[in-house]
Amino acid sequence: MNKVEMKEAILEAKFEKGLKWADIANAAGMAPEFICSACLGMNHLEKPQADAVAKALGLGAEVSVALQRFPTKSWDKTIPTDPLIYRWYEMLNVYGETVKEMINEKFGDGIMSAIDFKMNIDRQPDPNGDRVLVTISGKFLPYKSW
Repeated sequence: MNKVEMKEAILEAKFEKGLKWADIANAAGMAPEFICSACLGMNHLEKPQADAVAKALGLGAEVSVALQRFPTKSWDKTIPTDPLIYRWYEMLNVYGETVKEMINEKFGDGIMSAIDFKMNIDRQPDPNGDRVLVTISGKFLPYKSW
């Protein structure tokens, strides 16, 4: 089973069972955001966690094996057309240089890791309409001179 087939099987089973990403993550003992990313094919899981995900979804060993394979991270489109994902591109286009400037001002010349990285997505109640709260934490990696 490849990552595309795995993703389709997982999403179908998740829908049929009425599970949330938090339910699946609890079964694996990991963060919902990371479990979701692995189930969508963009990260891998170790065998115990992959087995727990497959079991929670009622799926077979082939899904666990696919979850354990290292992903090839690629994107089909330059700018996705899904409105929610497109807005992230828009935010980076408008605020990307600002983020870079602020990180460089506070830390020096370097980058924020997307490997040593954590993300939490929460719902924040607001009387004017609930808000999406995304917290991103990545290790700072300074550029080195030699």
